Amino acid sequence: MKAGALIHLPWVAALTLMAAPAAAATIEVTIDKLVFSPATVEAKVGDTIEWVNMDVFAHTATVKGGWEVMIPPKKSASLTLKAAGAVDYFCRFHPNMKGHVNVAP
Repeated sequence: MKAGALIHLPWVAALTLMAAPAAAATIEVTIDKLVFSPATVEAKVGDTIEWVNMDVFAHTATVKGGWEVMIPPKKSASLTLKAAGAVDYFCRFHPNMKGHVNVAP
């Protein structure tokens, strides 16, 4: 192997690492006293939202005409995001509870 070729190998490795896709994230939303917190989250397709219910009664994360996640009291539930876009959600049992997710591609 030529000496000049060895100089370029670190650059090839660095470019390969930079091109690797980012790992999916888990975004936690806490439910406490009838409030989603944070109310708005930024996510990417493939990320998971985990709702942690601190209340003593069940809640949902419901998108009208879309998905619904049942969140039992004192437990958590999650959803992996499959499509980009802005989504408003609410609790079917407590419609005044509202949240928003911005999902980037």
